Amino acid sequence: MINEKLQKYIEENIFPVYSKNDLGHNLNHIKYVIKRSLKFAKQLDEINLDMVYTIASYHDIGHHINPKEHEIVSAKILCDDKNLRKFFNEDEILIMKEAVEDHRASSKKEPRSIYGKIVSSADRNTSVNASIKRAYQYALKNKEISSIYSRIDECRNHLLNKFGTNGYARDKMYFIDDEYDNYLRDITSLCENKDDFTKRFLEVNEISDKDLLNV
Repeated sequence: MINEKLQKYIEENIFPVYSKNDLGHNLNHIKYVIKRSLKFAKQLDEINLDMVYTIASYHDIGHHINPKEHEIVSAKILCDDKNLRKFFNEDEILIMKEAVEDHRASSKKEPRSIYGKIVSSADRNTSVNASIKRAYQYALKNKEISSIYSRIDECRNHLLNKFGTNGYARDKMYFIDDEYDNYLRDITSLCENKDDFTKRFLEVNEISDKDLLNV
């Protein structure tokens, strides 16, 4: 069970900050990562569930400040939060800080603790549609691309680079997870077929024939 006072503090003071983040790092994503983090944590002995919950709750909080280094910003926000000292000692704060720093799939280093491995694994997406939406939201920020079909190609290549056969995020899973294995199979198969990916992309992002005429 999570400490009720800790949970209340995070829900009232940390969760609202996620309204500043983009679709891929909003509160729905945070709740998804919390749920999966607790699922993995319960497979282990002697794990502090309050720490697991807190790490997942803070791991993307700084994304709106600096997306490219949001793991560093988020870790600092956690570490600087004096209210967390009511629930954790300094050693636990350090472990949580490092876990947030280590959570990104693009990191070339293995997480330094089991807590880092939990949140990193939990942060892996398992929804093909959600991945397509997130990729599109990111692609929209690239002002150099104006054609919708160029954006589709950018998204497909990004997802292949991340989750395809040799993708950098493919092996960033430290727990047995059939849900993730099925996701990798499905998204790789979809991305390898350009026509199928384009059709799915338009459907998921609700882009109509009328919209296409205007690009």
